[in-house]
Amino acid sequence: MKLVAGCSLHFEVQDESPLVLMLRPRSGAGQWIISETYDLVPPVPVVEYTDLYGNLCQRMTALPGPFEIHTEATVQTAEDIDVDPGAPLTLVQDLPDDALLFVIPSRYCPSDQPAISKKAMEIVADVTPGYDQAEAIRRWINTNIAYQYGVSDATTSALDTLQHGKGVCRDFTHLGISFCRSLSIPARMVVGYLYDLKPMDLHAWFEAYVGGRWYIFDATQTEPKGNRITVAYGRDAADVAFMTQFGPMTLTRMDVWVRTDDGTDE
Repeated sequence: MKLVAGCSLHFEVQDESPLVLMLRPRSGAGQWIISETYDLVPPVPVVEYTDLYGNLCQRMTALPGPFEIHTEATVQTAEDIDVDPGAPLTLVQDLPDDALLFVIPSRYCPSDQPAISKKAMEIVADVTPGYDQAEAIRRWINTNIAYQYGVSDATTSALDTLQHGKGVCRDFTHLGISFCRSLSIPARMVVGYLYDLKPMDLHAWFEAYVGGRWYIFDATQTEPKGNRITVAYGRDAADVAFMTQFGPMTLTRMDVWVRTDDGTDE
């Protein structure tokens, strides 16, 4: 499906504020970027670079006063995600070098915590190692963790989410990643857009490396769902924040949209 996705960010800047944005989708498996717009009001110089994971990052300095960022991309997406029940676990010694990083604990995904490991083992008891374990984890989170706004913040870890039993897509994703890593399944966080998400917002899900490739798992959804646009991926939210600021500025408004190219809004 061809989708048009974007966001508008409105700020009040108190003083010169350097910032790094991660808002441009990346071409890759399952998506092709057809066209893009990226507007800054007022315009400021921008330097773009590619980070460790291949994500497109934009550096700039916002000046005092109102500041707006408007981005939009037309993207050809896959209408369905690939599923492969029975895909085997890839042993650590057989993992490609670039997957090893995603089997190690990280800031928000403390997969070495005993409570994480214990619960993961309970979830996958008698489940075939590999894809089926990651899917069992996705289903358990979807069923047992309540989706609720306002109960987590930028410091919330997967262990916090497991203990509290509630959170949002960021928290569901961190928990899924942590469970997978505790079983020696590489897992990474993905952020982007999902068509027909309600309420519409930027979204997060996880990918697990099994059977020699990466597969999508979204613990917020009851069934596998395609029409996703990947903006960035990394170890956890610390790697994929859509904005990192280094000065006093306040986000006053944020709008996110995904629609089909025939104008159907979601």
